[in-house]
Amino acid sequence: SHRPLNVVLLVVDDARWDALGAAGNPVVRTPRIDRLARDGVRFDQARVTTSICMVSRATLLTGQYMSRHGIDAFGRPIAPAAFAHTYPGVLRRAGYWTGYVGKYGVGPPRAGDFDFLRAYEGTHWMPAENGERIHVTEKNARDSIDFLRARPKDRSFSLTVGFFAGHAEDKAPEQYLPQDWSAKAYEGVTIPPPLRGEPKYQAALPPFLSNEANEGRVRYHWRFDTPESYQAYMTRYYRLITELDDAVGRIADELQVQGVYENTLIVVIGDNGYFQADRGLADKWYPYEESVRVPLVVRDPRLPPARRGSTLSQLALNLDVAPTLVAAAGLPVPAVMQGQDLGPLYLAATPPAWRDEFFYEHPTITSKDRIPSSQGVMRKDWKYIEWP
Repeated sequence: SHRPLNVVLLVVDDARWDALGAAGNPVVRTPRIDRLARDGVRFDQARVTTSICMVSRATLLTGQYMSRHGIDAFGRPIAPAAFAHTYPGVLRRAGYWTGYVGKYGVGPPRAGDFDFLRAYEGTHWMPAENGERIHVTEKNARDSIDFLRARPKDRSFSLTVGFFAGHAEDKAPEQYLPQDWSAKAYEGVTIPPPLRGEPKYQAALPPFLSNEANEGRVRYHWRFDTPESYQAYMTRYYRLITELDDAVGRIADELQVQGVYENTLIVVIGDNGYFQADRGLADKWYPYEESVRVPLVVRDPRLPPARRGSTLSQLALNLDVAPTLVAAAGLPVPAVMQGQDLGPLYLAATPPAWRDEFFYEHPTITSKDRIPSSQGVMRKDWKYIEWP
């Protein structure tokens, strides 16, 4: 019999659903994630239940809504007793070798929670051991490969990589700082204008969002308020995504070289969507599609060949990732998890009945003038949004 599936979760920071070639984006170059989609399935209607990094990452770990896991502010950790019911906690107790690389985002990670931990975030360029600088994405790739090479070969493993790329350096005068090598992929490329860039979309927002004190407007002015800055920033942003895609490819290649690719579940998801000048906004937070709809690709070796490359239209949530990883390991999903295992949607002869709506929630960040709270009921065809 063969060992339970290994699980690899790759979290892309600040990337909305269409930041992939596989999703029909004509400009971005993501050949390796596109290949995972061709070899697996792509959920075209994936959403997050809260569109901000620390809450979404806590939801990915716990399979719980913010209302239950309680991580609603920066720097707040998951308590040790609760960590036992996260997917890395459950897998590790079952004998998995667990690793975490890159952006953790849920308080400072505890070394004792993982067998292998290299966590860092916040800047695109970092000092390397030899006194040179290293790009955070290059470090993500090298650290992930270190984990795969150093792991005990007689145990199943779980690796989570929190790529920082895609995220801006919040306080930096220059917002997206890619590596030199990615420039050639975008030579002569013009980024199409924002999908909802006309003034009428901003005009339709509640006045407290289109107000210049709102952080979405503040960051819009940092990045997008001239056509030139929009081109420059979006090109650099897509370069960061392309570099991350290359790192994903290197991790997949290492799994192949080690002979474990065909026994490893790989999930790629965005932690939240991204306003790219749509509706006159930048960043995320608010319950509109640009902000809540994310890429989700699942490469599951159990998938029948005839189903490879399919696109699924069920409402998949970041809530579903933890139960999917635990179920793939052949373990019972903890009752405290609120998501559903996605596996039956692409493995079962007849897919199960599935949700057609979900609850969205977001806390106030610093003040209601800067980033106000929201909640609502989300469906594919309409939303009911309340601004508490």
